[in-house]
Amino acid sequence: MVRRFAALFTGIWLLAAPLSAQRVEVSFSGGYTASEGVAVEERVVLGAIYNQVDVTSGGSYHFTFGVFASPNAQVEFLYGRQMSTLQASGPAISTKVADMNVSNYHGNFVYNWGESDAKVRPFAFVGLGATSYSSSDYTSINGQNTNFSDTQFSTTWGGGVKMYLSPNFGIKATARWTPTYIKSTSAGYWCDPWYGCWLLADPDYSHQFDISGGVTIRF
Repeated sequence: MVRRFAALFTGIWLLAAPLSAQRVEVSFSGGYTASEGVAVEERVVLGAIYNQVDVTSGGSYHFTFGVFASPNAQVEFLYGRQMSTLQASGPAISTKVADMNVSNYHGNFVYNWGESDAKVRPFAFVGLGATSYSSSDYTSINGQNTNFSDTQFSTTWGGGVKMYLSPNFGIKATARWTPTYIKSTSAGYWCDPWYGCWLLADPDYSHQFDISGGVTIRF
């Protein structure tokens, strides 16, 4: 899935690049990501009740590579990495399962306000892509060493401000929200007298809320 999204973004970039004599902009940033997990079917392990799988909050870093399709519109690729842990929780207990990295891969559309040579440029973006969860080895209930990895579809939404200290160099502050689809939970049935009944489902998402700051460079 990650390769497909990367290929899609590469195609968008190749189409956008000839549109004008636009600039390329890259940024590097670091920050903190608040994360949450999802509820799961209740299980009893060694006398303790578990009903939640959590992705804990932690430090993060990010890289973007973008091309201006116009003075205000930009297409970019975003890669983000959060340092986290996989945790199983219940009403009265919380147990660390393993260290885990959470990676984001998104193709974004970015809109920048103001003139292209403005010293301060607010921006907003929306993107499509994938979130990958990858844990270190841990010992499962049956005593075997194993690891957890999964990649799911996600969107990303955010905005911030760029402050240019020179025509080619500036600082950047960003706030970003990334909901990642994990699974669906049955929510009963909906019935129609003509067309019959359908099973309804509520989607469950794992959310990331990120605040970061760094540098941005234009070429």
